[in-house]
Amino acid sequence: MRRCSRVCVSPLRPVAGSVVVIVTVALGLLVWKGCQGLPPNVANCPITPTPPANTSVLPPAIEPPPAALCGFPLTILVPSDGATVNSPANVVAQAQPPDPIYWERVYVDGLAVYYSFTDNINQYIWMAPGPHTIEVAAEDVAGYIATATTHVTVGTLLPGVSNLQNLPGWLSCSANLPTGLTCAAGLGTATSQLIQGQSSPSLDGSAAEFTMGGPHPYSNELYWFPIGGGSSVSHFTYDLWFYIDDGNAPQSLEFDVNQAFGGTRWTWGSQCDFNQTGKWNVWDPLHGKWIPIPIDCKHFPSNTWIHLVWNLERVGNQVHYITLSVADQTYNVDIYYTAQPNWYQEEIDIAFQLDGNYKQQPYNVWLDEVTLNAY
Repeated sequence: MRRCSRVCVSPLRPVAGSVVVIVTVALGLLVWKGCQGLPPNVANCPITPTPPANTSVLPPAIEPPPAALCGFPLTILVPSDGATVNSPANVVAQAQPPDPIYWERVYVDGLAVYYSFTDNINQYIWMAPGPHTIEVAAEDVAGYIATATTHVTVGTLLPGVSNLQNLPGWLSCSANLPTGLTCAAGLGTATSQLIQGQSSPSLDGSAAEFTMGGPHPYSNELYWFPIGGGSSVSHFTYDLWFYIDDGNAPQSLEFDVNQAFGGTRWTWGSQCDFNQTGKWNVWDPLHGKWIPIPIDCKHFPSNTWIHLVWNLERVGNQVHYITLSVADQTYNVDIYYTAQPNWYQEEIDIAFQLDGNYKQQPYNVWLDEVTLNAY
């Protein structure tokens, strides 16, 4: 039993001005206490929530979002209530659960569009023009649920988000995730790092360098960037420039876009498979396998900027690979595959993977002017 035997209140007193907001955010749980040192939502909760049975498994989103259950502090910092915003709109939220976070989600008009496993969100959300209700809900591992709501009106639709290579929040993994699930696959753990803000080589003075090496042949490293979420967009253009210091070293290079909501994940995966098929391969999400397509893929020249553009779309429960433009040549792909069902992590993201060859020859790749446009 975590509740106190008497009703307790927070020691914070309301004061005039904005100082209380700054202090509350800065001090967080240090000042958010109830009786016997327990947070107020725990001390005053009339019931004991039922904690999730298995926090390693993410359940489907509850739609519309669940009601608060002895909620802890959860604040939508951006956008403010009643604001007029562009789309994609930056949504910033901060939760302060008394226990570790289980999940945090962004909802637009009652539908889940973005999932996070952390207690803070700073993402872009795509929405159609007009008024919308944005809700953020979060649950901690003890079963307490917090909610927050803001209302916005979307005015201008922007093309998308650019210069992604230098935004904070990139994630990576090698052969397996910490849970043991497969990530970048391969036959070992690669040695790799991301170095942002590189002035040379660069097209505009701010490229991102991705290194590849390690002692294990055929080791890979996957990098991905969660841009945000939304179900209102279905057409994507993944546009970037890349530069390799040793064009003969990679086994393959992979470029992906993912969109997930409503229990389905649409994955547009592509890899230039230099040493095995000698073709561009695209990903079949339903069957989880690479399919070679009739577009040759040879090693790219060293120390040369290469422009790559994928045009993609979501059609019902299918992914559609429309066209690929690489090294100033455009190919009509026009291939459909069925999306992946039973996926409960709402998100729109891009990914880039480096694969090592049989010698695990070290090499570096720079990405610049990375953009994802969507409508």
